[in-house]
This record gives sequence, C-alpha cells and structure tokens, in this order.
Amino acid sequence: MPEGALAPPSVFVPQGTLLGFDFGTKRVGIAVGNTLLRRASPLTTINDEKTGTRFARIEALLKEWQPSALVVGLPSNDDGTPHEVTALCRRFANRLKGRFKLPTILMDERYTSTAASAQLNEEGIRGVKQKSLIDQYAAQQILQAYFDEPSAGILA
Repeated sequence: MPEGALAPPSVFVPQGTLLGFDFGTKRVGIAVGNTLLRRASPLTTINDEKTGTRFARIEALLKEWQPSALVVGLPSNDDGTPHEVTALCRRFANRLKGRFKLPTILMDERYTSTAASAQLNEEGIRGVKQKSLIDQYAAQQILQAYFDEPSAGILA
C-alpha cells in the first residue's frame, strides 16, 4: 500500500451457507447459496402475512440449511431514500438477528424484482405464473449481489 493511503475498511465476510431474504408485507422470498461457489439459487417463498408463521418457517429453514449468516434486501426509492417498507424491512432484519443469533447483512435491493422478472422471462415463465416465484428469485438477486460485492453489505 502506498505511503499515506488509507487502508480499506474491514468487511465482514461469513463463510459457508448463506440465506438471502426479499422481505415483503405479503410474502418473503428466500434464496440459498454458499461462499465457496459464490452462487445463489432461489429456494422458497413464504406466503403468509402472520409474523409467527413466517418465523416458524424461517426457523425450519435455518435448521435444514445451517447458514452462517443471513442477507436481507433493503428496499428504498430509486434515489436511495427510504420509503414506507424500509423501516419494516430493517425491523425484520433486526428480528432475524435477535431471534436466531446470526450475523445479518443488509443489501440494497433496488431493481431486484425487475431483474428477477427478466430472469423468469428468460426461463419461459411469464405473466401471472411469475407471482409464486418472483420473491424467491428477487432473494436470489439480493444474495448474488452480496456474493459479487460483499463490501456493499452493512451489518444490521
């Protein structure tokens, strides 16, 4: 490093399996991936608005996949300013961290639903057929963005 240059900030980079979340008030999409392959895959969608049911389903997935960390997409307006779901998503991330005692990382999720829809279109899944899959594919986009650029994540 050249003299006088600032050291890069330390970045928390978990190892092993990670779960990614696309939080929504109606559905939560979930993806899985690992740091060895650095590749995310859609996993499932929780179609339930009840907090208790959501966390019970998440707990079952945590037992099955044994992740070392969780990555949650943080929604915002196009210009990066928070909107009404941003605070709810932060609360969800904090609940995950507190309840399951796992490092929880927030990632910008702007345009992930658009990218997920484009990916589904490429796979021949269009229109209303996307509804049941779009959230887990958006979670895949969020988790993949973390694998591609872990320094963009912030600890919740």
